[in-house]
Amino acid sequence: MAEIFTPFLAAFILAYALRPVGLWLERHRLPKALAAGLAMVFGLSLLASIVILLISLIGQEIPLIKAQLPSWIEKTQLWLAPKLAEHNIVFDWGALKEIATQKIGALLSDNAKNVVNTTLGTILSSGGSILSVLIDLVLTLFVLFYLLLDWNHFFEYLKKLIPLRFQATAQHLCAKADGLLSQYLRGQILVILVMAVYYCAGLSIIGVRGAIALGVFTAIVVIIPYLGFWLGFILAVLAAILQFGLTAEVVGVLVIFGIGQMLEGFFLTPRLVGERIGLHPVAVLFALLIFGKLFGFVGVLLALPASAVSLVLIQFAWSLYTASNWYQGSKK
Repeated sequence: MAEIFTPFLAAFILAYALRPVGLWLERHRLPKALAAGLAMVFGLSLLASIVILLISLIGQEIPLIKAQLPSWIEKTQLWLAPKLAEHNIVFDWGALKEIATQKIGALLSDNAKNVVNTTLGTILSSGGSILSVLIDLVLTLFVLFYLLLDWNHFFEYLKKLIPLRFQATAQHLCAKADGLLSQYLRGQILVILVMAVYYCAGLSIIGVRGAIALGVFTAIVVIIPYLGFWLGFILAVLAAILQFGLTAEVVGVLVIFGIGQMLEGFFLTPRLVGERIGLHPVAVLFALLIFGKLFGFVGVLLALPASAVSLVLIQFAWSLYTASNWYQGSKK
């Protein structure tokens, strides 16, 4: 069932995120179908840009790793060999250097293009896998287009399924949840903009090659709690080591990302995202832990929006409870 519903769920989430773009285009007198199509193109271009950005960053660093690997082994030999000799441990460093260079060189391609070709070759070797992915992709895009085109009609059909006596309540709860989710998206956009400026400026001051790309990429993937930060952190530290070696610049990168993590995790996300959806900073951290434990990576990604919807339902249930005769102690 998960495989069946995943494309529909993905299409619904993308449609909800891209609907403001479609509405903005419609307000500028574009036909509804064209506005939906352009909103799709915008969303898919944004996703593709993130992937291309990651590939370009890896493509810049892979050749540097291959070029500097012999130097790293020589520096390790100068530092480690005397210490091992004190314990009568001797290595054939020449052979080690040759083997390591050959093995790691075989694993690393010269550029990102070869990495992509290798990955695509692996995927294409499994016909069933690539066919399944293509079917899911086409289905997701198909559903996404018609959700953007007929968003209001879709919810009108859903409304008809609800008994008349519950429709007003359901509409009120949906409107409140929609308001909270909109606040969440706006908060995330603000977090991304602030962190992009911070990381780009910090890495540029240090002089890291590709500072703008690294900063923008790290800020964008911050939307994936914890994992996004560590991915950007590893790429930035690796870029600094390859460019400067183990120098003060690497320490500077560590300091920038340490401050950035505290700024984003303890101030920006709780304030700009958590408070906007009515969640206390402690509740934000609690939601991330609970949803991550229950649903893994997808749970971490959807923890805050799911918490916003849950908050609406909890507040509604609480209002019913406090208004009940049982709570107030009234007798019938």
